[in-house]
Amino acid sequence: MLQSGLKRAGRSALDFVYPPLCVGCRALVAEPGSLCAECWSKIEFLDGPCCTCCGLPFDLDPGPGTRCAGCLTEPPSFDSARAVMRYDDDSRGPILALKHADRLDLVPGFARWLDRAGRDLLDEIDVIVAVPLHPSRLWWRRYNQSAELARGLGRLAAKPFAHQALARLRATPSQGEMPSAKARKRNMRGAFQVPARRRGEVDGRSILLVDDVLTTGATVDACARALKRAGAAKVHVLALARVVRPLTSSI
Repeated sequence: MLQSGLKRAGRSALDFVYPPLCVGCRALVAEPGSLCAECWSKIEFLDGPCCTCCGLPFDLDPGPGTRCAGCLTEPPSFDSARAVMRYDDDSRGPILALKHADRLDLVPGFARWLDRAGRDLLDEIDVIVAVPLHPSRLWWRRYNQSAELARGLGRLAAKPFAHQALARLRATPSQGEMPSAKARKRNMRGAFQVPARRRGEVDGRSILLVDDVLTTGATVDACARALKRAGAAKVHVLALARVVRPLTSSI
């Protein structure tokens, strides 16, 4: 009880010097890593009916167990995928700030969102893994935003984070430069591997793979293939945001 009181006092002092700001517009808010009422109203959280496999949101609820056209046509290597929110003009700013502007102060708030959105998945998994960066890109960026999210989520959910269980073998061009979903898949082919010394962290385990943004799903699909080749029993994906495409699009 004394420890919790000291934490509250320390938090109050810190808030006085560095008042918590909205992750969207930087207005004053009550809690660090939260949104003001106006920014909250603009975020489209993906908590409605969706594809049971890739998590693509449906406009109408088609009933339990329904898969989208893309997953029926070409089932992905992962077992399921979910995302906190839609990636659009209103969510893009904070996500890019984490990714490119050293805004690691956003991680605790985003980790709480992931914990809430992925609670059902977290109950099923044994270990958390992040989509890795190639060493050259990690050196340039200095941190892997997906790994920071995974580490924060692991602390909240009391799940181990295997930060070296998956490695990126090739410095692939940015997925944003690829002209199509097929090109993204080709770009990711053979890009990931579970190092031999890390197979024990994966073999027979149910994995939660964390990424910041799902676009076509090509990157997490390639990661899931590598994890399953190393013996993973299941691979579930949890992302901070996802691009929402028409239902006829392949993931």
